[in-house]
Amino acid sequence: MPQEYKTILLNTADGITTVTLNRPDALNALDLVMREELAEVLSLIRDDPEIKVLVLTGAGRAFCAGGDIKSMGGYTVVTGRARIKKAHRWLLELVNLEKPTIAAVNGVTAGIGCNLALACDIIYASDQARFSQAFVKIGLVPDGGGMYFLPRAVGLQRAKELVFTGDFIEAPEAERIGLVARAVPHAELLPRVSELARRITQNAPVAVSLAKSVLNKSLNVDLPTLLELEALAAASCFATSDHEEGVRAFVEKRRARFVGK
Repeated sequence: MPQEYKTILLNTADGITTVTLNRPDALNALDLVMREELAEVLSLIRDDPEIKVLVLTGAGRAFCAGGDIKSMGGYTVVTGRARIKKAHRWLLELVNLEKPTIAAVNGVTAGIGCNLALACDIIYASDQARFSQAFVKIGLVPDGGGMYFLPRAVGLQRAKELVFTGDFIEAPEAERIGLVARAVPHAELLPRVSELARRITQNAPVAVSLAKSVLNKSLNVDLPTLLELEALAAASCFATSDHEEGVRAFVEKRRARFVGK
């Protein structure tokens, strides 16, 4: 995988790829270059069988302060929609990635940056992190899936409060309302995320991938449909060598050695 980009940093070790948004002087605002580079990297991660978990974080004192406002002027309805639709393509790539994704939110995150974190499977936040759906502050509505992810995370009424005000909330409050999984001391953020990612890589990749797929559908289908999805996923798992290895390891009282097949 190429290791050098203009706006992001990549590091891969032990099946975990960390993507660091790297425009610290601009608080990692998503400019057009970063969007293109994220799209490319997500495709590479998708197609690399050695990568088991993606971690997304930011350089400096921000995770992502939102879109690059300096590039937003002069849009029409047609060109504005095209800009948003282009971002939606790589956001869907992130959501549909058949590998767990963890956002390590190290600082301020606003606008589409907040929704980029919400598009990940799990969010851990530094106690220095702050979150805002800041779109209304510049006369916009949330994009990047925010009006899909946010109500599912915090409930409809709380989501409306956050969207209508654009107010910032601190990490402990974000944890309390379910916006993030955990708020942790700043110095512990990346070690805690790394440990979480490591634990995930020790499990059967096919089972984890199928569980993610079913969970992503769980809030949009009725119970009979979900049970059928569970049955299909379980049947696929039964047919893997990793399931056989898991059973043998359990009987032999040892750690399973999963290979993703």
